[in-house]
Amino acid sequence: MSSNHLKIIAWFLLLVFIGCTKDDEPVKKETPEIPVETQDATYQAAQLDITTQQAVSVSSKETYVNCSVTITSTKKEWNYTGTGRIKGRGNSSWLWYPKKPYRIKLDKKAAILGLKADKDWVLLADYRDPTHLMNAFVFTVGQGLNFPCINHVRYAEFYLNGHYIGLYLLTEQIEQGENRVSIDQAEGILLSLDADDGPELSPNAKDNFWSSVYQLPVCVKNPDIASTAQLTSIRSNFAVLENAISQADYETIDRMLNLNSFIDYLLIQELVYNVEVAAPRSIYLYKDKAGKWTMGPLWDFDAGFDFDWSTMYTGHNYFNSYTELVLGTAPLDHTGGYIVPSFFTDLFRNKRFVNEYKARWLEIKDSIMGEYWTTTLRYAKGTDEAMKRNASQWPIGKDYTNEISSMQRWLTNRVDYLTTVISNYPSGTK
Repeated sequence: MSSNHLKIIAWFLLLVFIGCTKDDEPVKKETPEIPVETQDATYQAAQLDITTQQAVSVSSKETYVNCSVTITSTKKEWNYTGTGRIKGRGNSSWLWYPKKPYRIKLDKKAAILGLKADKDWVLLADYRDPTHLMNAFVFTVGQGLNFPCINHVRYAEFYLNGHYIGLYLLTEQIEQGENRVSIDQAEGILLSLDADDGPELSPNAKDNFWSSVYQLPVCVKNPDIASTAQLTSIRSNFAVLENAISQADYETIDRMLNLNSFIDYLLIQELVYNVEVAAPRSIYLYKDKAGKWTMGPLWDFDAGFDFDWSTMYTGHNYFNSYTELVLGTAPLDHTGGYIVPSFFTDLFRNKRFVNEYKARWLEIKDSIMGEYWTTTLRYAKGTDEAMKRNASQWPIGKDYTNEISSMQRWLTNRVDYLTTVISNYPSGTK
């Protein structure tokens, strides 16, 4: 066959190929859809189905109800089926709001949604929070700052006895345990500084006391209190720490207290303007036998972010001002802030402490929006459809997308403002 014939055949085939394409469009390579199970399930909302025995309602914080539990995740290995018990939890969130928080106790330990195995889990309703991100953001900051004990973030859409309840944040129960606050069950101490659980509002409880130096309302979460003598011993143990703080003796404090955790804890309270540190409420600290006192875990931040307390029963109003302060412009003197217990401010008398506090803020401030907020937005993106369904179930007169944008602006301005405030703290006198 001649070369001319070959050229003719080649042209003919090319014309046939062109004629078979539609509207002269180039042939496009199809991009395969990413399978759901290969996406990062950490930032997506799982589905949680709980069916109570005989479909009874969950109406008490004191009494558990037997139930079956099923969790369906986009990551198949996170799927779970088991049995356990469920009851209500919380204080104001249980009393004031129609969307209730819950506590789950499984019959057998399980690694729920990739978290370390345990029986006890919490479902935070976040009803007051129009962004559904406030606790998630603080937990993310705590992880970034390497808090020794920190709660994790998992979202789940909750169905109770077949009825859609809404979007919840599923996280660990704060308690002693290998995969919780890892301290000795008999000799480790876990305390909550909390007005609700303390002796004034819970006078009949046998596990609380007024602290010796600062008159803080203290509730003992571990160990279980078996006698008055045991409670007195824990009160005396805590008083040693209180006395050291009241003296602002850095060397003594450094031997007794994990100062890194103390500084980071206060920085976070101020960052999100968590005024409940003034009550105080939901403030935790712990120590293992022969160990240092350590602040944490971090807990309960939907009263921060400049929450409008004048509408606390019905409102979801935040982010009005980024210049309000918890510790004030001079923490030791309580100038320009809340009158928080001096347990949190007396160390500002010490020059070394103040210098380390200022240095730590400069070290972490750029990561707040550049890293921790960016991670928080991944939760927002991954749960967007779930947030829509939750907003339909619980209309609160707020658009969650607008509120998330407001939260971002507030935090951005807050970081810049605190950089100036903290740099101007008095240097200390001791």
